[in-house]
Amino acid sequence: MIKLVRVDHRLLHGQVAFAWIKYLKVDCVLIANDEVANDSLRTAALRMARPDNVKLVIKGLDESIEALNSGITDKYNLLILLENVKDACELAEKVTAIKVVNLGGAKDGEGKRQVAKAFFVNNQEINIMKRAAEKVGTRFEVQMVPNDKVQDVFKLIGE
Repeated sequence: MIKLVRVDHRLLHGQVAFAWIKYLKVDCVLIANDEVANDSLRTAALRMARPDNVKLVIKGLDESIEALNSGITDKYNLLILLENVKDACELAEKVTAIKVVNLGGAKDGEGKRQVAKAFFVNNQEINIMKRAAEKVGTRFEVQMVPNDKVQDVFKLIGE
């Protein structure tokens, strides 16, 4: 069962490892990211950040979509982590079980604007989220930690 799909450029870190995993009672974390899946150094670092009682799976995006749609992950209380909005939208469009994407952290950069304390987006990312919202009904919610109020990203950006 998918407990949460989260965009966070840091992927698995303290906030996720302690606050979200404990709150959601997650027993498996899936990191869906092509670059990380092919980078042994990043994979090793993320494995060290994994809480002891949680399984960590790192797959490329297409492989993650295939696994989620096959039902093989259904036995887990699953947290899915993605590094960016584009990948999250592709996942949401191709995995019908995903209805909500949590937006936790995205770096500032050229052409980006701040929509929450630690979340920055550009116009292309806004358009990608709009398309996923219109195409498959995905909701995009900003919430850094479980105790924070859930906020609709489109209200925050004035759309």
